[in-house]
Amino acid sequence: MISEKMNKAINEQITKELYSAYLYIGMAGYAASVGLGGVAGWFQVQAKEELGHATKFMHYLSEQGGTLSLKAIAAPDQKFSSVASLFDKTLEHEKEVTASIHALVALAKKEADYATEIFLQWFVTEQIEEESSVANIIQKLGIGGKGGNSLLMLDKALALRK
Repeated sequence: MISEKMNKAINEQITKELYSAYLYIGMAGYAASVGLGGVAGWFQVQAKEELGHATKFMHYLSEQGGTLSLKAIAAPDQKFSSVASLFDKTLEHEKEVTASIHALVALAKKEADYATEIFLQWFVTEQIEEESSVANIIQKLGIGGKGGNSLLMLDKALALRK
């Protein structure tokens, strides 16, 4: 059985994962509005991943006898100045999520909750991938430039993500 403290922390993480999906849906909308369907598609896939993460946490709570307690999801800022700013904000956000996952691991260790600690290892690894993939896109924007043909080539490459 999961502790009340861990149950509450996982519920907070579920809210963060749902917020992430909400944020990425907004980013997809911005990218689509400026004619970059590949970038929009990339963010749509990202949003689906975040919903999957929330679902994983929800199932875990259920399996551990915990209680799901959904909270309101804040509206993310929807003012973007460029496609590059989308990815900069995404990396910043993913680093916040990583810190949150690490805090959950620390809590699991403190509570000697070995099952939750093991469960969270998947998310620790996932966050490495999340940050790396966005950092790679930012690096490509830096190399090729943040507009023109380089941006169109990146859009085409990102459209391949399914």
